[in-house]
Amino acid sequence: MTALQTIAQHLSDHHQTVTSAESCTGGLLSAAFTSISGSSQWFHQSFVTYSNQAKENTLGVMPQTLLQHGAVSRETVHEMARGAKALAQADYALSISGIAGPNGGSKDKPVGTVWFGLATPVKNIECTALFEGDRESVRRQAVGFALNLLAEHLTAN
Repeated sequence: MTALQTIAQHLSDHHQTVTSAESCTGGLLSAAFTSISGSSQWFHQSFVTYSNQAKENTLGVMPQTLLQHGAVSRETVHEMARGAKALAQADYALSISGIAGPNGGSKDKPVGTVWFGLATPVKNIECTALFEGDRESVRRQAVGFALNLLAEHLTAN
């Protein structure tokens, strides 16, 4: 069973929902969710907040968080996931913010750096990964990582 199938089965069986807050993936995670027939039972909406202003205005990410830590950070994905979960009134929220390239990287945050947030009913999880490849490859790998993160959490709890 794939991560996406695991997510669909678990959320359907438990009558739970998930939402997403995406930046560098631009809706690809939402597209993955909706590729499953019947996903409307457990996926109702998502948020593509590509700019810092959209992260602030839509998801409630604090301006000082973005100023202090940047859009690609543990703190930002934490606030993105919490904001999306509350807005969608979902049980789970996945957030993604990263540097897909080919530009935008730095010594501290090279191209391919992606942060992930997962807001659950009882806790929040943040983690980072560094992916290689071109822009589309980084974006696809980020979606796969996010799906695996949620599937692993659901099967462990």
